[in-house]
Amino acid sequence: MSTMRAIQISKKSGPLELVERPIPEPIAGTVRVKVQACGICHSDLLTKEGQWPGITYPRVPGHEVIGVIDALGANVPPRWQVGQRVGIGWHSAHCGYCDMCRRGEYFACQNGVGITGISIDGGYADYMLAPVTALAMVPQELSPLDAAPLMCAGLTTFNALRNSGAGPGEVVAILGIGGLGHLGVQYAAKMGFQTVAIARGQDKAPLAKQLGAVHYIDSQNSDPAEELQKLGGAKAIIATVTHGPAMAATVGGLAPYGKLMVIGAVQSLEAQPIFLLAGRRSITGWYSGTSIDSEDTLAFSQQTQVRSHNEVFPLEQAPAAFERMLSGQARFRVVLSTGQ
Repeated sequence: MSTMRAIQISKKSGPLELVERPIPEPIAGTVRVKVQACGICHSDLLTKEGQWPGITYPRVPGHEVIGVIDALGANVPPRWQVGQRVGIGWHSAHCGYCDMCRRGEYFACQNGVGITGISIDGGYADYMLAPVTALAMVPQELSPLDAAPLMCAGLTTFNALRNSGAGPGEVVAILGIGGLGHLGVQYAAKMGFQTVAIARGQDKAPLAKQLGAVHYIDSQNSDPAEELQKLGGAKAIIATVTHGPAMAATVGGLAPYGKLMVIGAVQSLEAQPIFLLAGRRSITGWYSGTSIDSEDTLAFSQQTQVRSHNEVFPLEQAPAAFERMLSGQARFRVVLSTGQ
C-alpha cells in the first residue's frame, strides 16, 4: 500500500505529529489532490485546540491548499480533470450557489459536505481528498506558494473590500498591515480606493507605501479617527488586527454611512451608539467565502499582481512553522511546501 506524509493532530490540544498514512482513494463526488503548498493560518488553532463543535481526531489541518488533481472519484463533473491545478479553502466545501451560501449561512446549509481542515482532513499532507464543491480553479501564472495564502487570508480581505460598499476614489482604511493587512492594502489600492494604512510606529510607513497605500497613519503617535476625518472620513475600515481597543480607536474615523468591517478575531469591541446612529454608520463582520469567491480572488490577484509575503517551510517542519505563526514572530504569512 502506498503511503504519504501527513501532519496530524491526534487529540484535542495535542501536538502536530509527522506520520505516514495510506494515500486516500477518492470516493464519489471527490477528487484526490496532490498538495503542492498549504498556508498556515491562525484559524488552524481551532483544529489543534478542539474549539469547533463535532471535530474528531486524528485530524489533518490546513485550509489554504494549492495542488494538482491526481485522481477522480465517481460522479465528478467534467470540468475537473486529472492534472488540473486547484485550490481548496476554508468554507469552499459549500456550493456557493444556493441562497443560504449567498447569504453567508454556511453552517445552516445542508449542501455543505465539511469544513476543510476541521471536519475533513486538510492540506498539511502530500495528498488530500476534496469534494468537488470545494475546488477553485487556479491561474497558471500564480505559483503554488504565491496562491496558497490567498485561499483564506487573501479571500477574506478581498471579499470584505468588495462587499464594503466603498466605491473607486473613496477613502478606505486598512487597520494593521500584518498577515491579513498587507494583502488588504494591496487589494484596496488595486481596486482604486484612496487607500489608508493604519499601524503602530513610523517604521511601517515605507512598507505601507510600497504596498500601495496613499496615506499612512501611525496610531502610536496620532489619533487614527481624527486623521481619517481630516481626509473626509472613511467609507470603510477593514480591521485585520486582534486588539479590540485598536479597532475602537478607528470607529470615529468613519464617514456618514461608513462601515467598520471586522475580520480580525477580537474578544470585545466598544463603540458609541450615538455616533453610529447619527451618521447611519455600522460595524459588521466578514468571514471568508465560497469556492466561487476563491476563484475571483485568485484571478484578481494574478491580473493585478497582488502577492503574499511568505516564509516557506518544508512539510516535515510544520510543527516549527506553526509555532512561528502562533508566536507572532512571522511578519506576514507562513506556507508549507511539499516539494511536489
